[in-house]
Amino acid sequence: MKIQTQYNYEKTWTLTSDDDLLKIIKEEVGDSDPNGILIYIKEATKDDKIISVGSCRFRKQK
Repeated sequence: MKIQTQYNYEKTWTLTSDDDLLKIIKEEVGDSDPNGILIYIKEATKDDKIISVGSCRFRKQK
């Protein structure tokens, strides 16, 4: 599954690789478990939900 991201100040969604997703999550949550959060994001977006982590939103690629 491919994930797209969008920061609050952006108007378009961007396709993002797993490595970049982990970097974004680390920037947004600091020392929390980025791998666990990524797994949660992938599970939650399966149902076409949009998940917010800090100032970034995540969704499944349409």
